[in-house]
Amino acid sequence: MTASAPPTVSAQALSLLGEVWGYDQFRWRQGEIVSQLAAGGNALVLMPTGGGKSLCYQLPSLLRPGVGVVVSPLIALMQDQVDALRQLGVRAAFLNSSLSADGVREVEAALRSGELDLLYVAPERLLMEGTLRLLESVPLALFAIDEAHCVSQWGHDFRPEYQGLGVLAGRFAGVPRIALTATADERTRADILSVLGLQDAPQFTASFDRPNIQYRVGPKDSAKRQLLDFIRAEHSGDAGIVYCLSRRSVEDTAAFLTENGVPALPYHAGLSHPERQRAQERFLREDGLVVVATVAFGMGIDKPDVRFVAHLDLPKSMEGYYQETGRAGRDGEASTAWMVYGLGDVVNLRRMLSDSPAPEWVKRIEGAKLDALLSYCESAGCRREGILGYFGEEYQGPCGNCDNCISPPQVRELTREAQMALSAAVRTGNRYGAAHLTDVLLGKDTDKVRQAGHHTLPTFGVGAQHDERTWRGILRQMVSLGYLAAGEHYGLSATPKSRELLQGETPFLLREEVLRPTSNRRAKGKASAPADLPAAAQPAFEALRQWRGEQAREQGVPAYIILDNKTLAAIAALRPGSLATLSTVSGVGAKKLEQYGQAVLDVLGEVD
Repeated sequence: MTASAPPTVSAQALSLLGEVWGYDQFRWRQGEIVSQLAAGGNALVLMPTGGGKSLCYQLPSLLRPGVGVVVSPLIALMQDQVDALRQLGVRAAFLNSSLSADGVREVEAALRSGELDLLYVAPERLLMEGTLRLLESVPLALFAIDEAHCVSQWGHDFRPEYQGLGVLAGRFAGVPRIALTATADERTRADILSVLGLQDAPQFTASFDRPNIQYRVGPKDSAKRQLLDFIRAEHSGDAGIVYCLSRRSVEDTAAFLTENGVPALPYHAGLSHPERQRAQERFLREDGLVVVATVAFGMGIDKPDVRFVAHLDLPKSMEGYYQETGRAGRDGEASTAWMVYGLGDVVNLRRMLSDSPAPEWVKRIEGAKLDALLSYCESAGCRREGILGYFGEEYQGPCGNCDNCISPPQVRELTREAQMALSAAVRTGNRYGAAHLTDVLLGKDTDKVRQAGHHTLPTFGVGAQHDERTWRGILRQMVSLGYLAAGEHYGLSATPKSRELLQGETPFLLREEVLRPTSNRRAKGKASAPADLPAAAQPAFEALRQWRGEQAREQGVPAYIILDNKTLAAIAALRPGSLATLSTVSGVGAKKLEQYGQAVLDVLGEVD
């Protein structure tokens, strides 16, 4: 379905790719997408985080007459995206509520006079009648709707204002539109096509695989200490994101890490806008900083060298998990997606869903999404195979880069024990929590057990051959799989589905509870450098990194916007002696060569 581009367009596109971005070839199907847009066609692009989505609309905006309008959901990130484009010599600006009245007038004047190549706009601002009229008065190259999954109620991050973007198809019928997202199942894709009027547009779907990310999931047991041990052992000095479900947990975890020598900042909706903005700016501009956040943080983050994403609480869906873990390793270097979870997480999410005021059909959708994530967590199979399978992509494991493939877990058939747990839940009235049921099964003669009279039950002590950890895992998996449900005060009750277990119609298989170590981690102190950088090039890389940091501080922009780590590593390995040789390095375009070329050569000249 992809429209073929005239040779002149392709030649011009390749020329601009080298001149502006410093690349000599397109990745994946970027060239096809660029040609599709440049020729006036529409497109839906599904590409994983870090796959190069932005180039798919930025380059056609330069090829076509007029300004490219980019709809972006996060005001805080527009500044950095615009800064990055200006570093490339692209004329870019944004229109959002952070601008003063004079700032707005200045951008609008630049737009009217044809002085902009790209304009970033929040959906709320775009849909204002005044903005729509302004855009109708100027030549437009295209509309790019980023994070397009926000259009759909089926998506994990639905935003009502995105549904209003359907107006673009009618009011700007001749302007090509491209919708882009990293996460969308079939229903979400159908909504994107319908709402944005892209039913006849070709779809470009890249692999969802991120082979550089190592996926690891394990039992929660003193989560903050587990996190600290993980960072110290594998990611000391690295940038990372830690996700927690509650604001209090965010604050406590950030304080705990800081007290233990890991520089960390909290980020959640309870902080003031200036506080959130400062945290985000520091994360983008400083090396080795960890942000502890709720899910409010991270959409659209362009920082390429995030080396780990950790979850101390379960996300609500596989889409949310995939998108959040995808913020690690955008530069293609080895990174870790690390998560711990426990019975409390499962119970809390099930209760939140049950108590939600949402319509029943929405609850069913969200329940199915949560079930898929829990099945992934409890699986003894290849993690990558599970993730890709959820998004409809076939993958035959083992991948060799997840906990289950590196160290396959033991799986035990514990159907009899599951039946014991169900019996304990039923005989205690289907209203006691996991801790109490565990005490009954282990035969612990506590005051609570005795006061309830549960020491006289046939199930008292019936599971004494197992330890508390095993029973905790059994109960967690039974709630995850829907054999037990959490009711008022977090009491566990047997569900209709539990009859399958009680009648022996289905086996109960428990995976071992071990957060297994990775097989190949970088040496401490080398976290910022690409893993394959030769030892002889390390001094040059560090010298260039220090120079880059100084430049970033002077200009008030993130360091990676100057030159990213991959480009610095290539320069350090090549050690060019002239501007002509430096210009051959991928990522060094004409503007950056002009602005930084001589300074880079001077830095290299000072390295022994």
